[in-house]
Amino acid sequence: MQINVLDYFLTGALRTHPTKVAIEDHGTATSFQDLRDQALRCAAAIQTRTRSLNEAIAVLLPRGTAMIAADLGILFSGNCYTNLDAKTPALRLRNVVENVRPALLITSRDQAEAAAGLGVAPERLLFVEDFPGAANDAEAILRRLERVIDTDPACIINTSGSTGTPKSVVLNHRSIIDFMDWLFGRFGFGPEERIGSLSPFHFDIYTLELWYTLAKGCTFVIIPEQHGGFPTRLVEFLASERISFLFWVPTVMVNISNQDTFAAIKPRALRNVLFAGEVFPTRHFNYWRRHFPEALFVNLYGPIEITVDCTYYAVDRDFADEEPLPIGFPCRNTDILILDADGRQVPPGAQGELCVRGTSLAMGYWNDPEKTRGAFVQNPLNTRYPELIYRTGDLVHVNDAGEILFDGRKDFQVKHLGYRIELGEIEHVLVNSVEDIANACVLYDRERKEIILVFESQRQVTPAEIRKRLQQVLPKYMLPTAFHQVEAMVRNPNGKIDRKRLQEEFLG
Repeated sequence: MQINVLDYFLTGALRTHPTKVAIEDHGTATSFQDLRDQALRCAAAIQTRTRSLNEAIAVLLPRGTAMIAADLGILFSGNCYTNLDAKTPALRLRNVVENVRPALLITSRDQAEAAAGLGVAPERLLFVEDFPGAANDAEAILRRLERVIDTDPACIINTSGSTGTPKSVVLNHRSIIDFMDWLFGRFGFGPEERIGSLSPFHFDIYTLELWYTLAKGCTFVIIPEQHGGFPTRLVEFLASERISFLFWVPTVMVNISNQDTFAAIKPRALRNVLFAGEVFPTRHFNYWRRHFPEALFVNLYGPIEITVDCTYYAVDRDFADEEPLPIGFPCRNTDILILDADGRQVPPGAQGELCVRGTSLAMGYWNDPEKTRGAFVQNPLNTRYPELIYRTGDLVHVNDAGEILFDGRKDFQVKHLGYRIELGEIEHVLVNSVEDIANACVLYDRERKEIILVFESQRQVTPAEIRKRLQQVLPKYMLPTAFHQVEAMVRNPNGKIDRKRLQEEFLG
């Protein structure tokens, strides 16, 4: 039985493809053997500073090979990694560091001043420039790993909290192993793929990309961050680098659709397209599928408190532009409960809150037992023994085919003019029905009783045009009454629309 995620590397790519290129990073290539050597030197350097096990060790480095080697070195040392985004405002980063209280912070000398500004004492800083001189005893390091068990933490993912204090979600070895084993068994992904990695390394998409690479021996191609905002450059990169595998947030894919980028450039190697993190408007999804009719498209769903994702839908039929894509079915060894406000299972077809049970659940929030108790609760359907579930706050229902469909957030559901309204439904209809609207966010001003539309478009779109189109699909009480056109939506670090900041800007 596999206990440690590092076994994917040790018995996978390192054994079957040691000299193959593991990472392509801005013109540099690193083999699996080289990556192992870098990671072991990092582990040795860590052990000169601390002999601890299962402590958090933070990494403040640019998104690249050095960060990947540091993450693996931390795991080889028997600890868990937490990647920090160097572009995050200093105050927020400091809040993360104060919350996690890492045993060490791995960074580079050119970031020493920034690291010191986070309140990390000099003796807790470890510089990557010092790793090459670190002597390591690989056998001793591997023997020490035998003390790590599968329920020990592997990584911590820091995400926004509703109170302004970041949440630090802890994932263990077992939950990652269960997810990756399901992925390999369900889709049979092999070593021939070239992964086009665009997401930040502090995001959970990185978990899938990393362990797929290390287990199967495919190549992890780091896409330059600056390409993300320029669809033509991005697609040119996919084509020139023969990218065959993507796992992206839909926003980037919508931008490519809006600019009809595939009309001029076709990345012909592309054959596996996974997406998660937000709703992919079907009109834009259909654009991708028309251009890649033979590709596998998989819609994955899961909040950060679940290891990567907990449901999936491998698209196997055609969808009309106005028809939502299902989030599908539970991943193996994960159970989905759909509960009402009183904790009862809803009848078939009825709407309820999606709740998750199984090993895919995170361990909770690092250094925050109170928040953990509030989010991970006893299964109300089980009164016989302790069993935790995670209540996602997402509203779903099951269709006649047994597929789960996402309806919106509990906190995006409002009462307006006596009617209960899903703000997400208005967004869905708008993006799929009104030409040239790239992205939309619908807000609700409870004080003024107004539905507010914030939208992004490259041309001037009038409120009258929007109302005319929407009233063909939506009842009058669901039509927005205030309209704000923006050049570009405000995004959070993970590339999703930052609803909180839009609320602050347009609701005050």
